[in-house]
Amino acid sequence: MGILDGKRLLVTGVLTDASIAFSVAKLAQEQGATIVLTGFGRLSLVERIAKRLPEPPPVIELDVQNTEHLDTLADRVGEHLGGLDGVVHSIGFAPQTALGGNFLNTSWEDVATAVHVSTYSFKSLAVACLPLMKEGGAVVGLDFDATKAWPVYDWMGVAKAGLESCSRYLARDLGKHGIRVNLVAAGPLRTMAAKSIPGFAEFEDSWPAKAPLGWDLTDTVPAAKACLALLSDWFPATTGEIVHVDGGVHAIGA
Repeated sequence: MGILDGKRLLVTGVLTDASIAFSVAKLAQEQGATIVLTGFGRLSLVERIAKRLPEPPPVIELDVQNTEHLDTLADRVGEHLGGLDGVVHSIGFAPQTALGGNFLNTSWEDVATAVHVSTYSFKSLAVACLPLMKEGGAVVGLDFDATKAWPVYDWMGVAKAGLESCSRYLARDLGKHGIRVNLVAAGPLRTMAAKSIPGFAEFEDSWPAKAPLGWDLTDTVPAAKACLALLSDWFPATTGEIVHVDGGVHAIGA
């Protein structure tokens, strides 16, 4: 028996097999969970990646800026799983003008897009899934430490700060439903999302040297394992928390 034996999970954000979400989905299945994936845009790409999992799961369309998609999400997921015990939010996007050192010049329209997709969607997804979580469960989001102003991260950093605050308010309001809400703040990884950030090499060059435990820019498994632990029954009284999986960089002055 695995730590997620019998759990039913919705996993968003599986774009490639190098994504944290893919590792979450793979390890979750190995630990006994049944999953459904969501995709946005090119569903055929997500379906192709899904076939690399131990048990290819259903893939449903979800654009977190589409009210109809959110309003029908519970029904569409329910067709496959009946209910949910856990949700993984691995969704983030900022236009190029909101990244790469352009902080002072980014338009509100582009900032609004970053905040809508990367921050507000955490609440939207949790509320959309709430009807399926009648017996409680866990919502886990993927974060990047927002306590500092990082090079080139710019408005995505602001959006992540909003995500961290949003998670605390969700923890407050969903606790009465028996739902725990937590974040995993991973260090930089060579995912598709990272590749879209101009100047990402600044993180690549410095992070492994700064991390007390070292840091592998290609290994998504540690972050995925933290997600699985938070989705499991082993953290029954933990909510509103941020678990750092970054080799320890957040804890030191460097």
